[in-house]
Amino acid sequence: MPVTLQDIADRLGVSVATVSRALAGYTDVAPATRQRVLQAAQEMGYRPNIIARMLQKQRTDTIGFIIPTFGPRFSDPYFSELLAGIGNAAAEQDYDVLVSTCSPDTSEEMQVYERFVQGRRVDGTLVVRTREHDARIIYLLEQQFPFVAFGRSIVEGDFCYLDVDGSAGIREAIRHLISLGHRRIAIILPPENLMFTHYRRLGFGEAMAEANLPTEESLVAHGDLTEHSGYEVGRAFLTRDDPPSAIVACNDLMALGIISAAQRLGLTVGRDVAVTGFDDVSLAAHSHPSLTTVRQPIYEIGRRICEMLIHLLRGETLEERHVILEPQLVMRESCGAAVQ
Repeated sequence: MPVTLQDIADRLGVSVATVSRALAGYTDVAPATRQRVLQAAQEMGYRPNIIARMLQKQRTDTIGFIIPTFGPRFSDPYFSELLAGIGNAAAEQDYDVLVSTCSPDTSEEMQVYERFVQGRRVDGTLVVRTREHDARIIYLLEQQFPFVAFGRSIVEGDFCYLDVDGSAGIREAIRHLISLGHRRIAIILPPENLMFTHYRRLGFGEAMAEANLPTEESLVAHGDLTEHSGYEVGRAFLTRDDPPSAIVACNDLMALGIISAAQRLGLTVGRDVAVTGFDDVSLAAHSHPSLTTVRQPIYEIGRRICEMLIHLLRGETLEERHVILEPQLVMRESCGAAVQ
């Protein structure tokens, strides 16, 4: 049987209220009495009733994180790194993380958010891979439920977010490819409804215009951020009568799929075709060839959005409610450049 407050009170000959207030750290309990209670609780193996404490505090000390991914599992190292950052930051502040996965833009996804909010299962939540007209953000704003987003949106209303300057990142990748002599450059964008798709396409167009190069619509395609879609779209580009000499993927998994497609076609990546990605997940440095990519600090982003949310939950003022980070181009073998 678990040890109760009554058991400790009986052992010490004090009231249950005294034991409860001593364990909670109330200052109206004499220091000597509090020390006796703490020692007895430790010796008897007392464990507090977490559910009762949550009811008393009217909070759960838990953060929600719903991963928008297809299928019951996720194998994207991007989310693994992000979740590691979130989890470690939460643990340091004595918060737990309740994680769920759900296919994006579905009624089931919104039902999960509603369960989190209406059931008060979490104190606040994190929103990732934001969309232009994001139903999740609209709902959370309407409910006045605390959240922080990784990404921007055109939804009306002020909310806290952290984002990476995707336009700047893609511009740097395109400029680098142009400096290597490439003129016919293709791009594989994320799904059209994602907000960062807009910024990365903008960076592509700006860099091409800056070099007085035309943007061929037939060299602009969308993938679903998986390795499989990178393979399929990359193969379609490379088997054209007039294939591009370089392909920019808007995440590393699609870039790895392009590399696989090129190698299956007998091409040497870095010589016959240049490939770049975005994210710099752990696989990027160890692919064959190693992947030129735009680095965003995924683990640190996870930590920061979690810390921002905890500040909100504690009623603290954020120094910056809207944070934009600058990404960094990492040059490796897949574009034919020297390894950094």
